[in-house]
Amino acid sequence: LESSVLAQPWASVRFGESAFVAKACFRDTGYILLVSDLSSVWYESAGAEAVGQRSKELNKRLTVPVSSFLHHLRNLMRPFLAGQPDTTTTFSCHHTAGSLSLHVKSELSGLPFYWDFHCCPAPVEMVSRHLVRPLIRMSLALQYKVQELTSLLLRKDAEIEDYRESGAALSRDRLRTERFQEEIFQQNFMTEVRSHAT
Repeated sequence: LESSVLAQPWASVRFGESAFVAKACFRDTGYILLVSDLSSVWYESAGAEAVGQRSKELNKRLTVPVSSFLHHLRNLMRPFLAGQPDTTTTFSCHHTAGSLSLHVKSELSGLPFYWDFHCCPAPVEMVSRHLVRPLIRMSLALQYKVQELTSLLLRKDAEIEDYRESGAALSRDRLRTERFQEEIFQQNFMTEVRSHAT
């Protein structure tokens, strides 16, 4: 399950008034859910036995196989993580110092359906594997792309300047661009990064 959820992208979600990023993977044998507010990371990994026990506690009137509960949870979470939550389903959360509980209220087979995700703090290795290392890799890839595009823009400016010196002129003045200023671009870029970080 964890190797499967590693391939899933993080999604921006809201539980009530609180903003988080989350990812999840559901199988017939259980599920794993990761949630972060970018300060802390919580997770829950539950097998079929734990799901069956909790479903009996929360949904006494529902008598369906555990695999059906897991399938229904997956169908509720998939559109939610895609930013298209079902209007008949509500999500809320309760956050304490050491845990994060997510409450789901929906319907299954025409009856009320309730589910609680009991998330605990993720171990350091899990945080590193799912959040830190992917973010560093993405940051390095973006830095490389910025350097590549900067080099391309500088070469384009040199090419345009060569055309101008050869007597070429624009047929449409609105296409004229200013020369790319690498230092100013880097300063503006870092200012934007810092503003988003705060």
